[in-house]
Amino acid sequence: MSLTRRSLLKSLPLLAWTGHAAFAAQSGSRAVFLGQGTLCGEVTDSSALLQTRLTSATQLDADGDLPGASGVAGFEWSPHEDFRAARRTPLLPAVDQRDFIVRAELTGLQSNTTYHYRAVYGHTETTTAVGLSGSFKTLPGRKVDAPARFIVGSCMNYNKFMHGRLGKAGGPLTATETDKRLGFPAFVAMLTLRPDFFVGTGDIVYYDNPMRVAKTVPQLRKCWHEQFRFARMIEFFRSVPTYWSKDDHDFRFNESDNTTDDLPLPRTGIDLFREQLPIMAIDSDKPTYRTHRVSRKLQIWLTENRDYRSPNEMADGPQKSIWGAEQREWLKATLKASDATWKILISPTPMVGPDDLQKIDNHADLRGFRHEADAFFAWLRENQIGPLTIVCGDRHWQYHSVHPTGVEEFGCGALNDENARLGIAPGSKNGSDPQGLIKQPYTSPTPNGGFLQITAGENLLIEHFDPRGKRLHVARR
Repeated sequence: MSLTRRSLLKSLPLLAWTGHAAFAAQSGSRAVFLGQGTLCGEVTDSSALLQTRLTSATQLDADGDLPGASGVAGFEWSPHEDFRAARRTPLLPAVDQRDFIVRAELTGLQSNTTYHYRAVYGHTETTTAVGLSGSFKTLPGRKVDAPARFIVGSCMNYNKFMHGRLGKAGGPLTATETDKRLGFPAFVAMLTLRPDFFVGTGDIVYYDNPMRVAKTVPQLRKCWHEQFRFARMIEFFRSVPTYWSKDDHDFRFNESDNTTDDLPLPRTGIDLFREQLPIMAIDSDKPTYRTHRVSRKLQIWLTENRDYRSPNEMADGPQKSIWGAEQREWLKATLKASDATWKILISPTPMVGPDDLQKIDNHADLRGFRHEADAFFAWLRENQIGPLTIVCGDRHWQYHSVHPTGVEEFGCGALNDENARLGIAPGSKNGSDPQGLIKQPYTSPTPNGGFLQITAGENLLIEHFDPRGKRLHVARR
């Protein structure tokens, strides 16, 4: 028989998740948990992806991992907070081959509507419990003139956050013991702002931390388990839908491309990212570059900067590309077809910068992929595409830069202070803009982490915040 919420309250221990309670589905002496909570991803005006992972505990084990648990899981969902007239997805198996992750797609949803959902899970179909409820709001879509507010974050370095400076010195060590127990403080600040959605633009986890380099599939998965079990992340993501892109550290290793046989191999990095995050249906082979029409005024583009890139060491020129020919033509075609007032390109890596002189793996770098960036900026001007705003991750400082063609770029910086640093100024001999052609209305005066909030309505408002929610810079259009 199905375990009810009331019987679980009487018979099972409560697990503290920042003031909420999580319940275990139990069969005999075994219990199965949702140790990483739930995620909602790729919300459109009519669909959404829901995801959870079954675990055998809620705390890390002696090896610092959160083991999975076999069983079944699905979701029930409703436009009503009390789950009246709820619908259910089929119960699907949680198996080791997929890291005990279950993902389901909801379709036929109403636009600009809030839906409530919760996982239904257990060891078997006859011994199930329900998890904490979450919510998401479908996008208004092309025909609806509604304001949208979202947050962009990047570079979540778990080991620097937990253990301080590793390898090269990072920013200030501000994580308290409470922070290390509950997770990155930025998630508390971001939740207070009540965004419509969150975009994680790469380096969500770090496979190549100095104290433990991940190369095998179990090691790579562990990086996701140890981080996404944080209570603050569970609380944030159960009520804020997500869109994700990957960069070098959550693909293979620092500045990685598709060359060399060093582990993890490119195919492994691609597959693990698709496995761990709700960016498409399980087993889908769709490209991870995509665009979403958020509202009548706003459209966003998310590029894939690792899967199709030319070798970093290749001489720059017309044949060298981060995007690959197919993605580049898709990007141009969809930009040209868009009638959105605000067009925002969310890139894992910078296109304007400036960046460090020695770097060679992004569009801003002198010996990187500058030819493709310059050709793209020229195309924007020739085709009168605009205004296009670029938002990027990857760089560990926050900034607002203006390219000589007028394209503005906003770097969201690293999410946690310990992973932050000072940036490179326009005109610096140690940077990618030695002639000082880039204008920079803002750069972090001290090393600090943080995130971007973007509000798109009649005007476009872009704000830099630090991890505790202090507003640092505001740009308006």
